[in-house]
Amino acid sequence: MDDLRQKYLDAIAGAADEASLEDLRVQAVGKKGEISLKMRELGRMTPEERQVAGPALNALKDEINSALAARKAALGDAALEERLRSEWLDVTLPGRPRRAGTIHPVSQVMEEVTAIFADMGFAVAEGPQIESDWYNFDALNIPPEHPARQEHDTFFMHRAEGDDRPPHVLRTHTSPVQIRALQKQGAPIRVIAPGRVYRMDMDQTHTPMFHQVEGLAIGRDISMANLKWVLEEFCRAYFEVDEVELRFRASHFPFTEPSAEVDIRCSWEGGSLKLGEGDDWMEILGSGMVHPKVLAAAGVDPDQWQGFAFGLGIDRIAMLKYGIPDLRAFFDSDLRWLRHYGFSALDVPTLHGGLSR
Repeated sequence: MDDLRQKYLDAIAGAADEASLEDLRVQAVGKKGEISLKMRELGRMTPEERQVAGPALNALKDEINSALAARKAALGDAALEERLRSEWLDVTLPGRPRRAGTIHPVSQVMEEVTAIFADMGFAVAEGPQIESDWYNFDALNIPPEHPARQEHDTFFMHRAEGDDRPPHVLRTHTSPVQIRALQKQGAPIRVIAPGRVYRMDMDQTHTPMFHQVEGLAIGRDISMANLKWVLEEFCRAYFEVDEVELRFRASHFPFTEPSAEVDIRCSWEGGSLKLGEGDDWMEILGSGMVHPKVLAAAGVDPDQWQGFAFGLGIDRIAMLKYGIPDLRAFFDSDLRWLRHYGFSALDVPTLHGGLSR
């Protein structure tokens, strides 16, 4: 048995691959292997011989199997090591340069506007982008024959034939948010309503979807003088100029009375826009005192409360402040444009630190 043990242990230790190991296993402990044949001879031995030979053969069989398993594991480790060596990749090599994302100008300007009006005590109100006909038109004193209520100007939601429910639209302004805020909170109130709005228009300065912010202030003694001060302070802070001059021109909006278009003094000398100086005027927003019918529709007594409202396009004032020539580029998803006009994610607008850096 010692010769048999040494023979197979030496052969197993010298096996170069798993195929050779399998051949050795068959030769040693297979059904017709040498050790298996030795164990068959136990039946021809005397009881005393079996007591000695049996345990010795079982121990030899276990030792050979253990040696086979150990050599198989060693061959597997060696093969894995060789594969790792041949397929090695240096993960410490520099990869592609990291590209930081940027904040879209519309998002940045929304934050700037919110910071300015928050400093004046205005809260932010939000509402749904799909509005009922009542919130979008009727509650705002817009008559049924008004052009804005026609399909060439407004996106109406599809209704099945025979559906007699009130129509719904993609909101054409954020004024419905003011109605909802008044219904929920009542007067007094000071809110701004920034968000997306939709109208059927498309050219260099108009898109079917754009962004607006509207403001509302209701109190017992609020007047046009308060409106003028708020708008002047906003323009001074937003455009980051020391002095601004606004011009109020009489206009007409169904939801305000009196109504006024607001222009800002500017200069176009040298092909660049300068605000607060020059001999030119540029329209930037619409405003007015809230119509009594609008207050009544929102559940506020117009005999006790009054206030002002205004609305301006966020995309438009972003173009003015940051020199963006074409409104359509805001929605093209052009990475070159976004990298050029985008803002750092850490550039958080604050009045004391500066709106834009």
